[in-house]
Amino acid sequence: MAVSPAIAELVPDAQRWRRHLHAHPELLYDLDQTAAFVAERLREFGCDEVRAGVGRSGVVGVIKGRKGASGRAIGLRADMDALHIHERNAFAHKSQNEGKMHACGHDGHTTMLLGAAKYLSQHRNFDGTVNFIFQPAEENEGGARVMIQEGLFNKFPCDTVWGMHNWPGMDAGQFCVMPGAMMAGFDIFEITLTGRGAHAAMPHNGWDPIVAGSALVQALQTIVSRNTHPVEAGVVSVTQFHGGDTWNVIPNEIVIRGTTRSFKPEVQALIERRIREICDGVAATYGCTVKFWYDRRYPPTVNSSAEAELSRNVLVDLVGQENVHTNLTPTMGAEDFAFILQAKPGCYIWIGNGAGEGGCMLHNPGYDFNDEILPLGASYWVKLVERCLSR
Repeated sequence: MAVSPAIAELVPDAQRWRRHLHAHPELLYDLDQTAAFVAERLREFGCDEVRAGVGRSGVVGVIKGRKGASGRAIGLRADMDALHIHERNAFAHKSQNEGKMHACGHDGHTTMLLGAAKYLSQHRNFDGTVNFIFQPAEENEGGARVMIQEGLFNKFPCDTVWGMHNWPGMDAGQFCVMPGAMMAGFDIFEITLTGRGAHAAMPHNGWDPIVAGSALVQALQTIVSRNTHPVEAGVVSVTQFHGGDTWNVIPNEIVIRGTTRSFKPEVQALIERRIREICDGVAATYGCTVKFWYDRRYPPTVNSSAEAELSRNVLVDLVGQENVHTNLTPTMGAEDFAFILQAKPGCYIWIGNGAGEGGCMLHNPGYDFNDEILPLGASYWVKLVERCLSR
């Protein structure tokens, strides 16, 4: 494992930064303390430019290499936001902000990129420009899209852009990189069924939206099993069912919410169309009216082939071929780095988090980022920059 002594020396600082961020989680675009912490570190390192407020609350640091003036530029991206989760850990750096938690490792992602920025600001052994992109609102609200819409790549031009996410369950010291789709596209939906309320003892006097909704939830599960091609991946998951306030009243209305996942636009379109058709059919069958809302959130995260191969070569040099996975099953989880990969060629990889102190998967109240992989992630960023922007 080729972690340089100079990066190993950063570990005490990096662990301190990571645990500070974990203890002070912030959500979505409300990242005043987090963004200020990141900007302050970048200025301390001696970045050539540090700009805050990019994409509402994002931060971008710029470091120019010592070698020549090739005009080449790349972007390295880390996410900064936390989740609406009540942390159940008891260690000293647990969340001090009740109901907010770094349960997805964005504290570690931010720290690994800060570590790389510190090293590269000191050594600058590359030819070109590196833009360090610290992004808000990865969780559900598409902060990458907002940064792009507000001119990220006009202000900070990049030839390619690169991302990394920790992956619990994969051993520390291992990575995964693949060309093509790494993660699925992510949509959400809301269905409102309105019937006619009645006394629960006299259901014949009403049109029961709860019975209609129950049938609807079952019917939605036929979309993937009976409407999509058997070799195409798709998910339709109902995650909320709200209706009624007491034991003896059939309500007028119920609300159903959920999410869909897919890798291909045609599967995404089929799922949306079939949900709408099933809603109309079930509502008519049970004497209800229906309102259907569908929102396309994140596209699939798709790596470009050339950048995936370059990343693989860097990782093999770093940890050896036996520790670089190139054929794992893509996940139905979603990632808004997808918007960046639609705008620029690039590559998104997973870094093994092992069990970590929390021993939990992502989005779990017992999760914690594994500090042992901080120097490994920072080393990947450094080696990637020096490979992409070699003389």
